[in-house]
Amino acid sequence: MELTTNGLFNDIREVINQARLKVFRAANSALLESYWQIGKLIIENEQQGKIRADYGKATLKNLSVQLTLEFGKGFDERNLNNMRSFYTAFPIWYALRTELSWTHYRLLSRLDSDKKRQFYINGSITSNWNSRQLQRQINSLSYERAITEPKEIKIQPNIQDYIKDPYIFEFLGLNPDIKNTEKSLEPAIINHLQKFLLEFGKGFAFVARQQHIVTDTSDFYIDLVFYNYILKCFVIIDLKTTSLSHQDIGQIDMYVRMFDDLKRNEGDNPTIGLLLCTEKDETIVKYSVLSDKNHLFASKYLLYLPKEEELKAMIEQDRQRFELDNP
Repeated sequence: MELTTNGLFNDIREVINQARLKVFRAANSALLESYWQIGKLIIENEQQGKIRADYGKATLKNLSVQLTLEFGKGFDERNLNNMRSFYTAFPIWYALRTELSWTHYRLLSRLDSDKKRQFYINGSITSNWNSRQLQRQINSLSYERAITEPKEIKIQPNIQDYIKDPYIFEFLGLNPDIKNTEKSLEPAIINHLQKFLLEFGKGFAFVARQQHIVTDTSDFYIDLVFYNYILKCFVIIDLKTTSLSHQDIGQIDMYVRMFDDLKRNEGDNPTIGLLLCTEKDETIVKYSVLSDKNHLFASKYLLYLPKEEELKAMIEQDRQRFELDNP
């Protein structure tokens, strides 16, 4: 009797949850459309005036007072400006993804290019970023940190589009001013695995920590193993709390070869090896197997979120080096 009741309860709960989801989606879509229409009306009215500065100081201020008196909160001058920006950034209503919230679109409207907006829209939908996670991705320049410029349409996924440089792990809670060890870094990643996967991007699933590889003569342990279901391959990560060395590169190369030989399944693409280190010597990178193989990568990681100017300079420097090495 209890099993029957539990089954009935679960069925009814699912019906209620689905109904609530439909109501939320309908309400969210209606809210987005109303804000989009308001932004459209403001733009159209503005275009009839002289200059935006005079318009913004007078018309929007008076309009916000009238709308607030009539409809309450949500129509102050700042939010009306957000609606204006919303329409400017997304002038085609039917191109909007209504599964995203107004908070998502308020953040997306501030971006300076359609490519960036599309990149973060795709990430929000495929990786299910809430607005706070989207804000972090934007603040940490996730788009710019991709080692090749993200493209909107691809026939096949490109491995390089899934690798960032640098990675930012401020969420691990480790002090960047002291020398951390691999023994402290690895458990911190496991304890914050969801945020780690969000930083790594779409398609990654955790497989193992300290993956044991046994050969005829030796035992080896790989720090972290993931699987990317979009690339259809394993991704093994070797963590280093020091600068990149030739020995590190030789080790990750060996790990990838062993993993392909002993763990890779039929139908999987070749394994990717990623070295995460605190510093990279570009000379070592250029004159090692990293420059010859498209499945071995080395990326720097930071335990803090730099200021935007500092991060932009770092990204631009790395991008110029990458373009020189990959003409």
